[in-house]
Amino acid sequence: MPISMQTSDRDHSSQLRSVYWSKLAASAHPTRIAACLDPTLSAATVVQLQTCARLQPKLAELLLDNDTDSNGCGWGPDLLQGHDPRRAALFAGSVWHARSLLKLVSQRHLTVLVEHIGADAHAFGIRHLAYAITGSLIADPKKLALKIEHDGHACLGAWLDQSPVLERNRVLLRLPLGTAAENPAPEHGNASGQLFSLVLAHFETEIPAL
Repeated sequence: MPISMQTSDRDHSSQLRSVYWSKLAASAHPTRIAACLDPTLSAATVVQLQTCARLQPKLAELLLDNDTDSNGCGWGPDLLQGHDPRRAALFAGSVWHARSLLKLVSQRHLTVLVEHIGADAHAFGIRHLAYAITGSLIADPKKLALKIEHDGHACLGAWLDQSPVLERNRVLLRLPLGTAAENPAPEHGNASGQLFSLVLAHFETEIPAL
């Protein structure tokens, strides 16, 4: 291959890398950026740094901590097809606790729950009652919402653990630090495949996020 063509290919590859790395940095949760740079940074400063096109490729390298040698070429949508990972977790968590959702019939309690998890997650859980995991019933709507979020994030983390590091991080970096996705239990690993097959099938019926 002539030297000029080799140089052109390298330049094109470098440009693609910059574009994909910029997208990754722009989509990362601000707490991830702050943790990489300085946890004491103000939220406004983090946003300024995160939206700086010149800094985005470097931020992405810091976020990934050099644990991949991929140049980003050929990247398509991430494992969730660009859908919000928190929403995906709430969907999974709602199925996990679907039996409690079914028992929560008070309008006042339903209003509190839906304020926390969303009407679509509530409906998704009820619709997939047959796949519910836990038999423990939670009557308090706020406690139920917290458990749905916790178990849903843990299932997301367990599901992501089955994928290559880069693909896992492309989703995890869009979540704030400290969610249960970072430390799933074995029970979440056992259920994650089935629950996320349901979640992904539902997402395919929606307008793609990307």
